[in-house]
Amino acid sequence: MTATIADLAAGYRDGSRSPVEATEQCLAAIAALDGRVGAWQAVYADEALAAAEAAEVALTLAAGEPVGPFWGVPFGLKDIVDVEGRVTTAGSAEWMDRVSPATAVVAQRLLDAGGVLVGKTKTVEFAMGGWGTNQHMGTPWNPWDADVLRTPGGSSSGSGAAVAAGMVPCAVGTDTGGSVRLPAALCGIVGLKTTEGLLPIDGIVPLSHTLDTPGPLVRTVLDAALMFDAMLGTQAGEVERDWLAGTGRYGALRAALEDGLSGRHIGCLSDAERAGVDAAQLAAYDAALEVLAGLGAKVVPFDPPTSFEEMKNTRFVIVTAESYYYYGSMMEDPASRVDERVRARVLPGANISASEYIAAVVQRRIDLAEFAAAFEGFDAMVTPTTPMLPLPVDGADETNTPALFTRAANFLALCSTTVPTGVSPPGPAGAGGGLPTSIQFMCRGGDETLSLSLAAAYEAARGPMPNPPLWAGGG
Repeated sequence: MTATIADLAAGYRDGSRSPVEATEQCLAAIAALDGRVGAWQAVYADEALAAAEAAEVALTLAAGEPVGPFWGVPFGLKDIVDVEGRVTTAGSAEWMDRVSPATAVVAQRLLDAGGVLVGKTKTVEFAMGGWGTNQHMGTPWNPWDADVLRTPGGSSSGSGAAVAAGMVPCAVGTDTGGSVRLPAALCGIVGLKTTEGLLPIDGIVPLSHTLDTPGPLVRTVLDAALMFDAMLGTQAGEVERDWLAGTGRYGALRAALEDGLSGRHIGCLSDAERAGVDAAQLAAYDAALEVLAGLGAKVVPFDPPTSFEEMKNTRFVIVTAESYYYYGSMMEDPASRVDERVRARVLPGANISASEYIAAVVQRRIDLAEFAAAFEGFDAMVTPTTPMLPLPVDGADETNTPALFTRAANFLALCSTTVPTGVSPPGPAGAGGGLPTSIQFMCRGGDETLSLSLAAAYEAARGPMPNPPLWAGGG
């Protein structure tokens, strides 16, 4: 399934593609490859085909009239997003029979935009983990290494692996400390962390109601913009326009993605913040900064008032406390069949007092103001998305996290687009050559279009990404 959202929209318009054909290709790719990759928790084959047939009929009846670019597009949902009448496990063996009472708002918006739901993708239990592992429900295989089980990134692990392997053009993830961007980075695709509060979290199983944000995982920046637009929904009285014709909101969106980088002020890592970044990742990052400068951006070091390390650690109190509120009783029960690594992350919330939690909330307000003042004059902060390449699962330190650079965007209420920079150079067998590298464009909250436009300019200069070894092909 190599087609992107944009490819499908164009093909539906000129008749060279059809929603049924696209959905059949996705289902064939899943049948051929998911036994190896293990990205899917549930596949709704019959229902997906029925929805694709309905979308195709609607296109025929429209007789050339414009529809939105998400019409007839197959997509996956991270299995913490509710769909009425469907089981939502949230990656927990304890919830194998939990039937969703209603459909999440963002899922309903994608369905209303004409999307075809293919199924639910695997997740770290209750979205509490950055490596993408799950003891009881299965860890998806990162498609970039056919021989070694490597970290797919979490918590939206299945969404990242499914899109990277070409089983579906796009999938929904959620991001509380990097859970869209980490799998996007480690699986070599594009992910958008949206601004806190911009998209509703109603019907999404919570980890931290303060910091949870849904967002798209896709193969191109344009696709991220198109799926994000569909997730925003159509406002009352708004007229749907033909995005290919360059009119209406889609035309404005495409124009914004072509703004480029000339004159933009980009903050990069200071020498202190570069310490500990994997050599291959750092080399790819520096090469990307040269590309940005060559495109006309002014790239200068930026030191946030609070270090990335501190934002990764001490500023995570809010998430720990809120996750314990939701799942503490389950994690306290020794008989509960839960992932022991997740249990170890949630249980410390029992020791966070109300005073400590309120202090963390107040400190966040102070940090937001300090960052805003220091960030004056900058358009974006660009960092490696992760400090390391995808690690063998048995070599990942589950007491630590790959979210060194991602948690800051959540804590500081920023938006951020992760885009691949390429793959690491070949090395000795098993040494990790040919693995994806990436950067993220962090912008002020509400500046998703700017973040996407900067990423799009870089992506165009970077050129095409290769497909991973575990790739469904076709399309």
